[in-house]
Amino acid sequence: MTRRGWLLLGAVGAIWGIPYLLIKIAVAEVSPPTIVFARTAVGAIVLMPFALRSGGLRPLRGRWTAVAMFAALEIVGPWLLLSNAERVLASSTTGLLVATVPILAVVLGRFVGDRRPVSAVRWVGLVVGLGGVVLLLGPGAVHGHAWSLGQVLLAALGYAIAPIVADRALRGVPAVTLTAACLTLAALVYAPVVAATGLHTAPGPGTIAALLTLGVVCTALAFVLFFALITEVGAARSTLVAYINPVVAVALGAAVLSEPITPLVVIAMVLIVGGSAAGSHRSPVPDRSADQDAPVAGAAAA
Repeated sequence: MTRRGWLLLGAVGAIWGIPYLLIKIAVAEVSPPTIVFARTAVGAIVLMPFALRSGGLRPLRGRWTAVAMFAALEIVGPWLLLSNAERVLASSTTGLLVATVPILAVVLGRFVGDRRPVSAVRWVGLVVGLGGVVLLLGPGAVHGHAWSLGQVLLAALGYAIAPIVADRALRGVPAVTLTAACLTLAALVYAPVVAATGLHTAPGPGTIAALLTLGVVCTALAFVLFFALITEVGAARSTLVAYINPVVAVALGAAVLSEPITPLVVIAMVLIVGGSAAGSHRSPVPDRSADQDAPVAGAAAA
């Protein structure tokens, strides 16, 4: 991999490990729907000009049902669930549980027609990763956090299903166009909710900065960099960002929010990240045509 590829990989992995910290900061002052609306609206405003300049929304003609379903599974549902869960959970716990997406994707693939042989390494990876989830869930569930933990896993399930929708119904759609459209739809969904509930108190500078960073850096900029990463290193290698995110989430939670890095958290992180990496491993495929639609599925997985 080139030096530029490594830099892009590190940048995207780091940026997508930051949202859990920012959500934790913002949710202390504003409601989860407000967080989702701010993030999607800002991201849409930044990305839509790129989409319009690259051909507009014409590629989505006749596919809006699939776009709406993809947006619901990738943004509308998961981002609200994660924001609501972080009212209780540590940002590091949330980041680690979201890292189970590759595991869930492999399991779901068996139910939707993926009949390719699963190697022993992948089965071991699935078991190891699930062991890390069980280890992480045990203490939290005992302390009455079962629903919050469940919300994170539901969000991860949405992230795992969304690429299946993209692969079946949205092939050939430019990734920036799909992302801009989905962010716009999500913002339109949450706009009336925020208008009806309003802000109980004006958010402080820290919360405003967190919301703007979520929209500009962790959404718009991150997707632009991710598309560049796919172009530079290919779809397969770009998925490595999924194994950087949780490490960044745990480190930031400890450094900024003083969340404890206990031996339990470290062991769970190793099991989940290592298991996800092994469980999602596939043998190299000579045919490069599979990468042609990679930006759509790749963006979803991230």
